[in-house]
Amino acid sequence: MMREIKVVCRELDCGNPVAESRGPLFEDGRRGVTLYSSCYGDESSIRQCDITGGPGFCDGEYYRHVTCSESVRLVDGAGLCSGRVEVKSNQSWASVCEADFDRQDAEVVCRDVGCGSPAALQGGLYGEGEGQTWDKEFQCKGNESLLLDCDTSDRKHNTCPPGNAVGLTCSEPDDVRLVGGGSRCAGGVERYYQGEWRIVGTEDWDQEDVAAVVCRQLGCGSTVSVLPGNTTRGFGVSCSGSESSLRECRRSDDLLPGFTVICSVQPDIFLTDSMGGVSRGHQGSEMFRGYNFTITCSTQPQYPGGSFLLTFTGSNIQQIQPAVNHSAAFLFPAADDSHQGNYSCVYETDVFSHSFSSESELLSLTITASPLPAFIIRHVVVLLILLTSITTSYLYYKVKTLTQTLQVI
Repeated sequence: MMREIKVVCRELDCGNPVAESRGPLFEDGRRGVTLYSSCYGDESSIRQCDITGGPGFCDGEYYRHVTCSESVRLVDGAGLCSGRVEVKSNQSWASVCEADFDRQDAEVVCRDVGCGSPAALQGGLYGEGEGQTWDKEFQCKGNESLLLDCDTSDRKHNTCPPGNAVGLTCSEPDDVRLVGGGSRCAGGVERYYQGEWRIVGTEDWDQEDVAAVVCRQLGCGSTVSVLPGNTTRGFGVSCSGSESSLRECRRSDDLLPGFTVICSVQPDIFLTDSMGGVSRGHQGSEMFRGYNFTITCSTQPQYPGGSFLLTFTGSNIQQIQPAVNHSAAFLFPAADDSHQGNYSCVYETDVFSHSFSSESELLSLTITASPLPAFIIRHVVVLLILLTSITTSYLYYKVKTLTQTLQVI
């Protein structure tokens, strides 16, 4: 339903969709009409959507209440919570210059459009737009509910250079959660709706697409598994799978069985050499023959416990360690040609009595000949340290002796 609401707000020349609900609207006995429409979200009018079936009458229980942000919108972003900041001015929309916009202003804009806190703020991030530039500077305190509540002042800058139209990315609102799995990335799907957390239900054929959106919105990677939930039924949702948040999906009036989602967590892999250099996955690394190195596997703290399996394409040997504080370190005391190849970390754990694993990017290691044998380098380093210490001591005592001589004179 959010895609249809997005079109309605655009057709009314309002801002972004903020919320929608159902309930009585008219108090004078009038009835509304029912339209079965399907929109992609980029139409300029609801008439351009695919409308099936003839209009009929409905009672007040099914009226749709739509709330649009009145004076601000985010344009050309990846979803409802990102885009170029535009402000309504004299019945037209104007972009905002980066020099006239700060973090406190961004807090209010994100709140005004029904999103979470600001995640990124950068000029030119979402293009320049074709209209005018807003001729005021915002002076928000950061706690206002609407951008219209903020004070403004005349701009300090007469022009806005190209590439300086403010692009803003807000976090998705915290209106979706996974419960009962011991992790924020696994559990039954619930959404905060009309003042309460409610179970989300969907048809069996649509579960994978809805799960993909939920994992994406929570920042939990991709879907590992979708399991039948309890028999409790929740409000129906249908997604295409490409939406950035659940509120962009179509909501139905049908009550459908709930379900459980397990999202993945991609482990990170990085190599630390004896000289303190660090190489991460998707990077190549060179190591001198005879030197020690460590490969570390780690994950975000989304699941407790588990283990890391270090795999190596150069041999069939695999090493496994338990995850301690969500990481494990594998030490290699002396590099030789047998260590050359590609490494990856596989994180394994159990959720809802189901085992799942996820693999990191590959880290490529090349073993090269050291310009000098390792033991010679170590002796040279020791001699340099010793020489530096002797020189320092000599200079110290010489200066001290000279100072004492001058005092006697």
